[in-house]
Amino acid sequence: MARLTRVSDLDPASALVYAIPLRTRFRGITLREGMLLEGPRGWGEFCPFIEYDDHEAAHWLATTVEQIETGWPEPVRDRIPVNCTVPAVGPERAYAIVAESGCRTAKVKVADHPGSLAEDIERVAAVRDALGPGGAVRVDANAVWDVDTAVTNLRRIDRAAQGLEYAEQPCRTVEELAAVRRRVDIPIAADESIRRAEDPLRVAVAGAADIAVLKCTPLGGVRRALRVAAAAGLPCVISSALETSVGLSAQLALAGALPELDHACGLGTVALFDGDVVAQPLRPVGGYLKVPRTPPAPDPELLQRFRHPDPDRVVWWRKRLDRVRRLLA
Repeated sequence: MARLTRVSDLDPASALVYAIPLRTRFRGITLREGMLLEGPRGWGEFCPFIEYDDHEAAHWLATTVEQIETGWPEPVRDRIPVNCTVPAVGPERAYAIVAESGCRTAKVKVADHPGSLAEDIERVAAVRDALGPGGAVRVDANAVWDVDTAVTNLRRIDRAAQGLEYAEQPCRTVEELAAVRRRVDIPIAADESIRRAEDPLRVAVAGAADIAVLKCTPLGGVRRALRVAAAAGLPCVISSALETSVGLSAQLALAGALPELDHACGLGTVALFDGDVVAQPLRPVGGYLKVPRTPPAPDPELLQRFRHPDPDRVVWWRKRLDRVRRLLA
């Protein structure tokens, strides 16, 4: 991993540790935790998920350092079309989320638990009703199906959706994605197969997917994610890693800097939080988000409200940052 010039200056004791509840369980959690750090270019966020080891978390810190020390490349567009995100909720709530979002594309979580297919179908059908015939429905299975299950389930979900825009990461491996892609007429998107690969710049997804879903936070920053996008050789969708508005701004910077952007991006995730650390959260208006030139600054009152209440957890995060910082120094 490339040496980062000023990472040794990061002071874990000065980082602010937050804890913000989620409105609905998402990705298996109900509380989002992370750290906020300030540097010469503004604020950044370090929020690798709890189960990630230090080596994987190092990519997240590289993104933070880029944001607070270097800044981002110049954008080629001023605003980004976004999808709303529908967690594993009932059909009535799914309909309301889409109807209230103002977005014309919806990403729907499926395969939340074994035997969820009937619930998934109801949720997707409700989303289609809310969008009407002109909207786009995409689903995300988070790599939990085997090939045969993916083929069977996607065909049924596709009928409920009246045509899926794409299915994101239905299976775990690139080989499994390729097998599913050969058997269904639904475009396949790769996410975990790229960002959790040993070398995202070299993973061969072109024959296994139609779309690359990229998240700059776990890829090591905007500039590295742009190199991964070029190496993938596929149309790209930029998606959040469930950050506050501080970290989400880096994802918007990536979407703004991509040479081509043909699909709505998964950056409307602040709506999943029951609060934010900035006074004006990055929420889409009319289905779009503006591309920021600099990260938004946290609001002092909100920092106090969402300061992590558990002293032991604060110590855990600061020790984690210190270990990861040493990996990059």
